[in-house]
Amino acid sequence: MTWFTGVVVYLLIWWTALFIVLPIGTRPVDVAPEDGGWRGAPEKPLLLRKLVGTTVLAAILWLGVFAIMESGWVSFRDGWWAYTGPGSSAVFPGPARAPAQN
Repeated sequence: MTWFTGVVVYLLIWWTALFIVLPIGTRPVDVAPEDGGWRGAPEKPLLLRKLVGTTVLAAILWLGVFAIMESGWVSFRDGWWAYTGPGSSAVFPGPARAPAQN
């Protein structure tokens, strides 16, 4: 995994983890505010705590993804889900084909 791929994967994991962590511990206000607003908005959102928790959770999950990718258990270069389209240098499985004759 290159450093660029690692950063992109971390950001994807971080955003996903943020949506997992956001609803934890929120309670709506009891009475709708007089000046308007939505009653379901949390009284104390604790955003800084949730951002730190999201960062820690994303780091742990990223380390797991990094370990799996570097171990060779999952590879996008080999195996049945490897890209074999145009521009790929992958060898196609199966019997060898004779070159086309013009």
